[in-house]
Formats: sequence, C-alpha cells, structure tokens
Amino acid sequence: MTEHVWSYKSTSGHLAGTDLTGYKVEAVDGGIGKVDKHSDEVGDAYLVVDTGVWIFGKEVLLPAGAVTRIDPEDQKIYVDRTKEQIKNAPEFQRDKHLGDPGYHQELGTYYGTAGPFGSSPV
Repeated sequence: MTEHVWSYKSTSGHLAGTDLTGYKVEAVDGGIGKVDKHSDEVGDAYLVVDTGVWIFGKEVLLPAGAVTRIDPEDQKIYVDRTKEQIKNAPEFQRDKHLGDPGYHQELGTYYGTAGPFGSSPV
C-alpha cells in the first residue's frame, strides 16, 4: 500500500499552505539538505530536497508520508528515514516526476516498503 506515502501524517504538524522552501531536512541520523520545492497537493504531497555537498549535485524527492515532524520555529523538517535510505532511493528526475505515473509508483513503492509506514512482508 503506497497511497498514504503521498500524504502528510496528521501528527506531523504540517499546515497546508505553509511555505517550506529553505527548511532544513533532518534524517534520523543527521541533516540531508534543504527544501528546494514542495507540494501540498492532496494525495501527491512531497518535498524536493537539495542535498548540496552531501550527495554532490543531487536532489531527492521525499513523499510527505516520510515527514514525522515540522518545526516552524527552527525551520526544520524531520523524516523517518536514514541518510542511507534516502541516498539509495530512486534518483530524482525533475522532468519525469510530474508526468510519469510509473516513476511516481516506483518512488511510492520504495518509500512505502522501505520504512515504518510501509507494508511489511507477512
């Protein structure tokens, strides 16, 4: 099940319409970069994170479901993934992510099964 991956958790503290651009993003084991772009669209909410020198020249797309908490005072977003999980995610392709349902599904599957909110094998 990957549909919840593209929605903010009710406990994240996200308020629709809040501009998250420039917020620092913290994985469970340290900072990964800053928000370059984001979407609040229902069922398709995400963050595009500029990783700077951490993964040189790479941007990553994180579904909103990975967000555990947003701290507007410190302008930080906390996600429930390790740096390694984020680094190993399918590469963000700016031209594909908006119009390619297969790419959307690939990311949703990766994040939906690679973390605590995904389905686990029975």
